[in-house]
Amino acid sequence: MDDKFVPNFTWDFSAAELIIKGSPIPVDAHLMISDVDRIALDYAAIGTASVTIHAEASETPRATLQAIRRAGARSGLAIKPGTEITAYQDLLDAVDMFLIMTVEPGFGGQSFMMEMMDKVAQTRKIIGDRPIWLQVDGGISLDTIAIACEAGADTFVAGSAVFNSSSPAEMVKMLRHRASVV
Repeated sequence: MDDKFVPNFTWDFSAAELIIKGSPIPVDAHLMISDVDRIALDYAAIGTASVTIHAEASETPRATLQAIRRAGARSGLAIKPGTEITAYQDLLDAVDMFLIMTVEPGFGGQSFMMEMMDKVAQTRKIIGDRPIWLQVDGGISLDTIAIACEAGADTFVAGSAVFNSSSPAEMVKMLRHRASVV
């Protein structure tokens, strides 16, 4: 987050690079930044497993997604709640994951936007049987993960539910279980 595209700041590229290079597990970078077409490739080049850009921040989404792939990372395209997925369905050949935001991006701890489940279902239909992940981010909890799964999501970001839990590892197990029984 850069405090330009969204009203919050996490860390700059130098700090992110230290985290990515030091991580023993693959890193999925969700870039909520305004200069995404220039910076996304840098994230892919340093070994990030998956780089997700926001459609609303990209002037050249196809070219940026293709460059991410050429650099060896999975390419993801995030869509804010007010953006129509149909405007980006022509990018199916350039994207490995669609990310439907189920909150307005920029702050953790927001309430899940149930009305985004129609967009998730619509995106699932657009994806069809292609091997494209459908991720949701925002308000994912024990109460909402099954709802998102039923709508068609298969990949989930659960920040506050995990990090505010007294046992984060147990919460991850419970969330995975809830998603697997749908």
